[in-house]
Amino acid sequence: MMTSRVLALAALAVAAASASAQIPSPPDWAKDAVWYQIFPERFSNGDPTNDPTRASLEWPDHVGEDWAVTPWTADWYRRAPWEETRGDDFYDDGVFDRRLGGDLQGVLDRVDYLDSLGVTAVYFNPVFWAASLHKYDATSYHHIDPFFGPDPEGDVAMVANETADPSTWVWTSADRLFLDLVDAFHQRGIRVVLDGVFNHTGTRFWAFEDVRQRQQASPYAGWYEVTAWDDPATPASEFDWTGWWGFKPLAVLANNEAGDDLFPAVKAHVFDATRRWMDPDGDGDTSDGIDGWRLDVANEVPDAFWRDWTALVHEINPEAITVAEEWGDAAPYLARTGFGSTMNYHALVIPLDAFAFDGRIDAAAFADEVTERFASFPEATRPALMNVLASHDTDRLASMIVNGGLWQNYDRKAGPRDTVAYLVRAPHKDERDLQRAVVALQFAMPGAPHLYYGDEAGMWGGDDPDDRKPMVWPDLTYEPESRAPRGLARDPDPVAFDSTLFGFYQHVIALRRSDAVLRRGGLSMLAASGRAVAFERTLGDDRRVVAFNAGDVAAFLALPGDGVPAPLVPVFVSRDDAGRVPSLVGFFDDDGVTYGLQVPPRTTVIYRPADPADIRPNGLHE
Repeated sequence: MMTSRVLALAALAVAAASASAQIPSPPDWAKDAVWYQIFPERFSNGDPTNDPTRASLEWPDHVGEDWAVTPWTADWYRRAPWEETRGDDFYDDGVFDRRLGGDLQGVLDRVDYLDSLGVTAVYFNPVFWAASLHKYDATSYHHIDPFFGPDPEGDVAMVANETADPSTWVWTSADRLFLDLVDAFHQRGIRVVLDGVFNHTGTRFWAFEDVRQRQQASPYAGWYEVTAWDDPATPASEFDWTGWWGFKPLAVLANNEAGDDLFPAVKAHVFDATRRWMDPDGDGDTSDGIDGWRLDVANEVPDAFWRDWTALVHEINPEAITVAEEWGDAAPYLARTGFGSTMNYHALVIPLDAFAFDGRIDAAAFADEVTERFASFPEATRPALMNVLASHDTDRLASMIVNGGLWQNYDRKAGPRDTVAYLVRAPHKDERDLQRAVVALQFAMPGAPHLYYGDEAGMWGGDDPDDRKPMVWPDLTYEPESRAPRGLARDPDPVAFDSTLFGFYQHVIALRRSDAVLRRGGLSMLAASGRAVAFERTLGDDRRVVAFNAGDVAAFLALPGDGVPAPLVPVFVSRDDAGRVPSLVGFFDDDGVTYGLQVPPRTTVIYRPADPADIRPNGLHE
């Protein structure tokens, strides 16, 4: 068994060494980053005069004339009259047609909030022009959505005469406000990364509309996977195309004839849009542009395109980061494509969910999976892996914990749309304790920790759309959440900014930013037993020990080696009420004494080696 284990780790080391020659080393800032993800439509409404209109919706005819912007502070499950007229089901009849008016001014107003939290990089869900609330159905890659800016009507008029030629592209008021926002973040040392969606567009995309109107005569006829052209001799329209996973409102962009790259004109257009946002004035100074990209459904675009595109990104700005959305083992994918990082679901949160929330694997299996999956990446890449716990594609972290008893794989049966067994309530104290412990573990692991907007404020919710509630702000008063979808029963839950939890996030972020061992150190398993595990992080001669107990009772983790281990000092305990955490515990039995760590329930403890100043005549805790 030991021989096979050694061989497996050796194979991982060889694979990582091979990949390291191909994956570009991410920039240093990305290795030290603390990420914050912003879903723009739900983050903050800073300018009510630009709120979306009924005409701006994807399908205006699906809602009544009484449609209106949803109040920011309303009970999430309280349905407006126009929703009730539409039908009885919360999910099928209206929630996806809601708009709350989040915009760029709202983000600009809250930059100081993010700075005070301590994050160093923001990742925006799509901000480009699109009809949906999520903006993955682009109308344009080279303009910010007009309803995110100060003059929607004026912006629409400005772009009327544009073509595919970048020399015809103007800068709208929304575009310019976005550049102001980038500058505001940069002034505070915060990097900005945008979501790129280059597999498909919306059917309102300017090129697709031209194809729909002019058919084969359109200069953009080759841009999409058209499966049937209209026959003008018949009254009906036979025009058809490939929709993303069969969903027609998302029109799939065409590949080249060989199928190994995007269609040349599409590729050129994406490259032009990439240059625009990375170097807005084209002067070679990229300080006024974005700092990188996160790429949606990256593995559904040919590898050759990404190799050329990532090379372009690094040519424009060698300090830019590229992050691929890849839910599986991403190390080979990064090597093939040139991406610098990935949303690291596979190496951290997927095994963490199985261990800490659902209890489907034990501590030893969790530790093995995590250490092996991180080891599959080149050493230079590991610190920059975007360590996601929750995102716009999953239920929120707090609700994952509340619903751990469902025993489902990560992001499966993750909301009331999927199962009526899903609990929509707020987390209880023990569940908040586990949230703190999990976040402390996240911040103590290799990779760059990622926060989904509002988790630090205490928000909860199931998968889409319930993970996209309006941000809870300390200066707003919210209705209690007393209703529930699909006839589910619940007790009312107050909705308010959780300042205590926010303070915890500030503390753990500050610890991470101040500790090079946590940011850049290596990883090995130290001990695992039942519901608890300990890892060691090492950097040169320095080390940290990270002990995580997901269980409901205190756990003893025996430390390896003979004799009395070198003393450790707790420097961070995720629970304020955990009491004094001893540096070392001796467990006596008939065979002698075993030394180890005593970790309180639902707690992460981070230790450093004791130094002479810690040693007092009566012990470490004198």
